[in-house]
Amino acid sequence: MPLKIATWNINSVRLRMPIVERFLIEHQPDVLCLQETKCPDDQFPSAAFRKLGYEHLAISGQKGYHGVATVARRPIEIVDRRRFCDMQDCRHISVRFPAGGKSLLLHNFYVPAGGDEPDPVINWKFKHKLDFVAEMNAVRAEAGDAAGSILVGDLNIAPLEHDVWSHKQLLNVVSHTPVETENFEAMRKAGDWVDLMRHNVPYEQKLYTWWSYRAQDWEASNRGRRLDHVWSSPNLLPAFKGYEILRAARGWDRPSDHVPVIARFDLE
Repeated sequence: MPLKIATWNINSVRLRMPIVERFLIEHQPDVLCLQETKCPDDQFPSAAFRKLGYEHLAISGQKGYHGVATVARRPIEIVDRRRFCDMQDCRHISVRFPAGGKSLLLHNFYVPAGGDEPDPVINWKFKHKLDFVAEMNAVRAEAGDAAGSILVGDLNIAPLEHDVWSHKQLLNVVSHTPVETENFEAMRKAGDWVDLMRHNVPYEQKLYTWWSYRAQDWEASNRGRRLDHVWSSPNLLPAFKGYEILRAARGWDRPSDHVPVIARFDLE
């Protein structure tokens, strides 16, 4: 069974619905996981998604901030809307759906950005980010009787040297500091997650999914970071058929600073 799962930090789903519609029409993923939707559940543009054939919606939103949503062309069942760090921020939703005769678990995450100062003592946002990642250690990949697990989202950390435009210049910049990258990779490995975007990709190959709004010409400067991720349980590796980073979407009308990542699986 061919399966396409996309993840995209949309930075306000209502504001950017025209490019979401364009993406769905042109690429037709089976499932789209959105982050930073920035609207409460009752204001989510459900009708627009249903009109395009995405009739199954799992939403966890709040007014003006954060928010995640998973929309699908196939039935999905909400498993959890987990809260982290004793806060009510809407940063996670998980769903199940049938795949290959079994049940596949899909996590959709939006990890805190962490502010500008990489010091948890003087910057509570950075401490929140580190605490959030620490709590993610409890989110483990599952296989067994299930089809497997997939975890996607804007995880707001570029863990590897070539996940940023300049490893040396970004070592003290939030999203690529050693305390973030080391804890992030330790958490991924503890959960038995496979980084699919780096699977069979040369270590030295640059991978970016985000380009700052601050750049006058994002494309010419190309100072990107890989902040968006696709992970799976090890048993799904044989079914993984590759992925696409839709770089062109960064140049669409009124774009997000993130672009979609589309992962493909073949589940019998």
